[in-house]
Amino acid sequence: MEKLTFYAVSAPEKLDRIGAYLAERLSRDVVRHRYGYVLIAMEALDQLLMACHSQSIKPFVESFLHMVAKLLESGEPKLQVLGTNSFVKFANIEEDTPSYHRRYDFFVSRFSAMCHSCYPDPEIQTEIRIAGIRGIQGVVRKTVNDELRATIWEPQHMDKIVPSLLFNMQKIEDIDSRIGPPSSPTGGEKEENPALLAENCFRELLGRATYGNMNNAVRPVFAHLDHHRLWDPNEFAVSCFKIIMYSIQAQYSHHVIQEILGHLDVRKRDSPRVRAGIIQVLLEAVAIAAKGSIGPTVLEVFNTLLKHLRISVDFELGDRRSSAGSAAFSTSSKESDERIVQNAIIQTIGFFGSNLPDYQRSEIMMFIMGKVPVLGTSQSLDTSHLGDLGTRRIQIMLLRSLLMVTSGYKATTISNALPPPFLDPLLSPSLMEDSELRQLVLEILHNLIDRHDNRAKLRGIRIIPDVSDLKIKRDKISRQDVSFMKKHGQQLYRHIYLGCKEEDNVQKNFELLFTSLALTTIELANEEVVIDLIRLAIALQDIAIINEDNLPMFNRCGVMALVAAYLNFLSQMIAVPAFCQHVSKVIETRSVEASYFLPETIFKDKCNLPKSLEKHEKDLFFLTNQIAESLGGSGYSVDRLSVPYVPQVTDEDRLSRRKSIVDTVSLQVDILPGNNTEDKIDNTEEITFEALKKAIDNNGLEEQEKEKRRLVIEKFQKAPFEEIAAQCETKANLLHDRLAQILELTIRLTVQSQLLVDDETAPYLQHSVAIFTAAAYQPDQTTVYT
Repeated sequence: MEKLTFYAVSAPEKLDRIGAYLAERLSRDVVRHRYGYVLIAMEALDQLLMACHSQSIKPFVESFLHMVAKLLESGEPKLQVLGTNSFVKFANIEEDTPSYHRRYDFFVSRFSAMCHSCYPDPEIQTEIRIAGIRGIQGVVRKTVNDELRATIWEPQHMDKIVPSLLFNMQKIEDIDSRIGPPSSPTGGEKEENPALLAENCFRELLGRATYGNMNNAVRPVFAHLDHHRLWDPNEFAVSCFKIIMYSIQAQYSHHVIQEILGHLDVRKRDSPRVRAGIIQVLLEAVAIAAKGSIGPTVLEVFNTLLKHLRISVDFELGDRRSSAGSAAFSTSSKESDERIVQNAIIQTIGFFGSNLPDYQRSEIMMFIMGKVPVLGTSQSLDTSHLGDLGTRRIQIMLLRSLLMVTSGYKATTISNALPPPFLDPLLSPSLMEDSELRQLVLEILHNLIDRHDNRAKLRGIRIIPDVSDLKIKRDKISRQDVSFMKKHGQQLYRHIYLGCKEEDNVQKNFELLFTSLALTTIELANEEVVIDLIRLAIALQDIAIINEDNLPMFNRCGVMALVAAYLNFLSQMIAVPAFCQHVSKVIETRSVEASYFLPETIFKDKCNLPKSLEKHEKDLFFLTNQIAESLGGSGYSVDRLSVPYVPQVTDEDRLSRRKSIVDTVSLQVDILPGNNTEDKIDNTEEITFEALKKAIDNNGLEEQEKEKRRLVIEKFQKAPFEEIAAQCETKANLLHDRLAQILELTIRLTVQSQLLVDDETAPYLQHSVAIFTAAAYQPDQTTVYT
């Protein structure tokens, strides 16, 4: 062997003839089963290959590869292993110049087949499989780095290599022990365990993947998991994609996420558990990619997931409708499977959203809120065919997603966390029709308002003996937050006020309402807001006492307990001794005479409720005059405390299907001087043509107009701002309704009576047209008049 090697190195031009001779001898020995000579010939070929590195080695390599192929084609396991070992040695040699005509198609196919060996003897089977994996690893190392060579990244090669590796990786017994970045097993473990060797080869293959061929390496994984039904259960699928995400270059992570989303679309009509398995894989991939580069897929991930959420709800309701008369067991089983899908989607949305930077998270919050079905707004998520039940399910699912996305969000100013396009639909009356919806909305508000993590300290509604023990963190209220409360504070108060009037409230609703009031006090309350919150609390107390909405006794007592718990908290936060004394006195009196007005009693399982609240003494109630007196002595501006709180009226109230506060607010007595109940009755009289003529006649109205102007100016100078705003809102709504009546009557008289336009009637029609033109400049009313 030494002489032969010396001769080959001295005369490299003879290498091709040496190789051809050895190949001929080896072929003859293989056919004649002279395996000893085969071993000698292959060893000679190996040593010559390792010793010679000249340009003339190319023809010798062709002879060498031809002989390796002969060994791999033989049915003898020892020869297959021998050929594989020789090929691996050849793969580790770095050639000076690539050979562009050389192809490895046969070796890819043969090594892949060896990875699936089913030899009867388990030890020999393992040996053949290990040889196949090592052969694939050799092909990868030999070809993967040179773009000009015949590439193995083509789909026909990847469709053989990747499933072969995954087939052997399935034999891993302890999957969880090696999830994460690449492991470093010892050499002995690598050689003995096909699963470990296959995983390391798979990691190496993915680590070498570039932008252009990433998808070709990932798609066969989906085909393998589909073919072997590995999405349910999905432990192996999760393990595979964790390996993929940790092995590829970070900037290509979004490619994998796009492929998973695409596969989810393809399998959208599969069983719920399969879809849930794919979504769980997406969650794991997103968890790894969210910290790095996720590229343009942020909105695509959420859009696809929300689309599949709607599809899942559709399937759930479709199964319920189609199996209304069938066995209840199968129906409930399908519904529970769809709930698994929905929960997986929500968990993925929440996890992905919570790991995004704040500027992207605020965009995602707006994006999800835009999908929530809210009356009077347009959504890109079509729920029209789902009906009321389906719409409610979608609302709950999306709000749960939003709750997870907002978890841990810390905005510098509250206006960044609650911009009007987000706040308006979130506080919509459409989201108050159900107890669970209201709970979710309040919890989302808590996530966004609570910037100092005080919510856990306020959990549960109770009379707190000493608020200082809670060690509440707070900062001075910023100018931006003060401005936000001036613009949007009434929306928050209104939401809390209406939330207390709902009949289906349970203990959790009252607890969340208490937390909302407390967090608003901590994060957003200056002296003006404190007065507003006290007015709101007194208004809530009046809800329970007067009971215009015919609430159950539990709800009335619950509202009383909520007011007691909150005023106790507020009085200690602002630390006005007289105010604290009044609140403590009322609470002490209640604990003796009416304990059902306190949260510790009313929310017990068995609580004796009173038959009525009319007979109770004033000592059990928080009195506005005493609160005003106590706060006035400490420098608070208490003039507004004497004005009862009136919630804002929104356009959606009049469009909403649910019972609205407009019914009561629109009937409130006008507080302008000179107006009384009889005036209200006159305002609602039927409008006729004669009445229209009288209304247009201007004779004798100048004195009345001057008086009205004086009263209006006086009122705007002296009345509180909230009172003016509430009244203007109410009067504007009445005016809009009256304008609509006038316009309708004018058109009806003109068309039905075939009224001739002459010199007498022209001014009236002209005035009506002017009214309509003025109304058209009210953008929110244009549809009504049209």
